[in-house]
Amino acid sequence: MWIGGETADGEAGVAPLVSVNPATGETNHTVAAAGAQTTDAAVRNAHDAARDRTWRGMQPPQRARILSRIADGMEARSDELARLQMLENGKVWRECQVQVKSAAATFRYYAGVCETTGSEVTPSRGDYLSMAVHEPYGVVAAITPWNSPMTMEAQKVAPALAAGNAVVLKPSEITPSTALLLGRIAHEAGLPPGLLNVLPGTGQQVGAALVAHPLVRMVSFTGGTESGRRIAEVAARKLMPVALELGGKSPHIVFDDAAVDAAVAAIAGGIFEGSGQSCVSGSRAFVQRGVYDRVVAQLVATARALRVDLPDAPGAEMGPLATFAHRDRVAAMVEAARVAGADILTGGTRPDGDRLTRGAYYQPTVIAGIDNRAAIAQQEIFGPVLCVIPFDDEDDLIAQANDSAFGLASGIWTADFPRAWRVARALEAGTVWINTYKQLSVATPFGGFKDSGLGREKGIGGMRLYQQTKGIYVGMGATA
Repeated sequence: MWIGGETADGEAGVAPLVSVNPATGETNHTVAAAGAQTTDAAVRNAHDAARDRTWRGMQPPQRARILSRIADGMEARSDELARLQMLENGKVWRECQVQVKSAAATFRYYAGVCETTGSEVTPSRGDYLSMAVHEPYGVVAAITPWNSPMTMEAQKVAPALAAGNAVVLKPSEITPSTALLLGRIAHEAGLPPGLLNVLPGTGQQVGAALVAHPLVRMVSFTGGTESGRRIAEVAARKLMPVALELGGKSPHIVFDDAAVDAAVAAIAGGIFEGSGQSCVSGSRAFVQRGVYDRVVAQLVATARALRVDLPDAPGAEMGPLATFAHRDRVAAMVEAARVAGADILTGGTRPDGDRLTRGAYYQPTVIAGIDNRAAIAQQEIFGPVLCVIPFDDEDDLIAQANDSAFGLASGIWTADFPRAWRVARALEAGTVWINTYKQLSVATPFGGFKDSGLGREKGIGGMRLYQQTKGIYVGMGATA
């Protein structure tokens, strides 16, 4: 663990975490785990660091310089960070490298936001000067998932630190190692001790204790919707703000006039990259009937041609799922759809061959012969499983696309810009891509509608998310 600027042993009586390589089934390493006592100690350490004003009182250019040095440290150790992520969650090497670069860029972006974003002078309505200033909460708990740990850790830690807070980071028990290395890198970059504590452990032991702790004044969580609901319930009792980035069942839409080849490539990338383990995976492909057969045929051919292999194998396009239990859950959901009458056009099985049988692999899968009410089209699978559903016209499409508990992301392919704009405005989703997919910018707000979450990360508002606003009035009249 990483507490107060140094390593810490695991808590007595708490079993260490065993990291398993999902590509091979072999043990990577064990990691010390926290329990309730260690969590309390880490929060109090962070609280002390936040209260002594060393960080929050530091001039913004100085804070920005340290955030930039954290980015430098991540870039200097990019291969180490990428390899840790690859070993723990099975993402292909190329994607891990890209995500480390993105995480470092996030720290650089928030260094710039920290240095250049000011408070506001508000219009006076009397003989006074009035201002809105922004203060940190104090201790922020950041709880991150296993699918993209590096980017999620940076997306929370960088703006929370830029805002002047101390952070207690709880990475997923499946992928704890990149967070631990980030803690060391931040310390070496000059971040004062206690401002970033890293607590590996389970959600039941560490996550729950963090959320309920009276000194934690804000929680940022990315993960499953049900876990998000439980966090929100505790936060409501504490009157504590939360940011929740939760599940998705994103519609990826192809109209008759779309550039079909480009649309097919984007749909395949949007669902099979990262083995479909992305909150914004376009897992429901809605295709207008005029091009339905062509699009489906090309999607099946594309899925069959994807190279499923060891994550560090040259040319690997898709690795294993992050755990064997998750692979089995995905397989069970596909099998239930098959029993219910769905057509499994390709995939739906584990790959053959000695090279892959020891790992948590699952073939890219395309499902048809269902409507949007089918369970497989409503549930978040979080795997390489694409449901293809036909639609007739714009009204039919919008009704089906919005018929979901989720509302995180969506994609539209059409040559008709007025139609693209109408549909984009009508879709109940926090992000809409038009004639592209999965393009993400740290400068653009990101979050979900409905059961996909609360709050918006990224952008300038991504720093304000971790601050509370204070009004200050200065009387301008005579004081004598």
